[in-house]
Amino acid sequence: MTRPRPKSAAGRDARALAELIASSRKTTPSRVYVQGTFADGDFKGVGFQSFGTADFRILIGDYAEIESWLAGHRKRIRKVHAEIKARYSALPMLDLRRVRARVEPGAIIRDGAKIGRDSVIMMGAVINIGAEVGQGTMIDMNVVLGARAIVGKNCHIGAGSVLAGVLEPPGRVPVIVEDNVLIGANAVVLEGVRIGRGSVVGAGAIVVSDVPPGVVVTGSPARVIKKTSDVAPEKIAIVGKLRRR
Repeated sequence: MTRPRPKSAAGRDARALAELIASSRKTTPSRVYVQGTFADGDFKGVGFQSFGTADFRILIGDYAEIESWLAGHRKRIRKVHAEIKARYSALPMLDLRRVRARVEPGAIIRDGAKIGRDSVIMMGAVINIGAEVGQGTMIDMNVVLGARAIVGKNCHIGAGSVLAGVLEPPGRVPVIVEDNVLIGANAVVLEGVRIGRGSVVGAGAIVVSDVPPGVVVTGSPARVIKKTSDVAPEKIAIVGKLRRR
């Protein structure tokens, strides 16, 4: 079974996204391997996909529909192995065939996110619905981009960092990271914060208020310690070749 893909969530407010999730059909995405004796007609009109031969099939779709089919054909089934990917999931993952960026194994990207051309999404990164990643930006390992978080072009979001999402409470403004920003490892940017163009957020910083363009902030809460013009260029440079597909 293929669920209908939601319309782009970019730009939607939190209430609209919450309504989209609440009203979506919840499914249990599954892959089920079945040995038995089957005919092509056994799979006509089913709500899931079927691949295989007369004695072996791979069934892909919502487990509730597959489970019902299994029950109706149990006399012709010898073995079953089921792999459940999620349970009562509201929205599917992003179809990576539509992405023109480097996405490494283990990244989790929800449908409704926008991934810019020539960006890089590293292992373990989680990008929620409505989040946006700009062209040429690297989202490093285990970063979390919450719902509606926006990251501009040519940024680097360091490993383990969190950009807070905004679904609850629905009235809050999302995190916005402007172009050419570097955020160090394990930093946290709270909802409603804007990081100005070309600024640097130090590792482990907790950013609770807006950061002006062209400055370096560190600490908890983060505070300005100097201008980026006072930092050696090689310490804050983006390596373009890493963005190549």
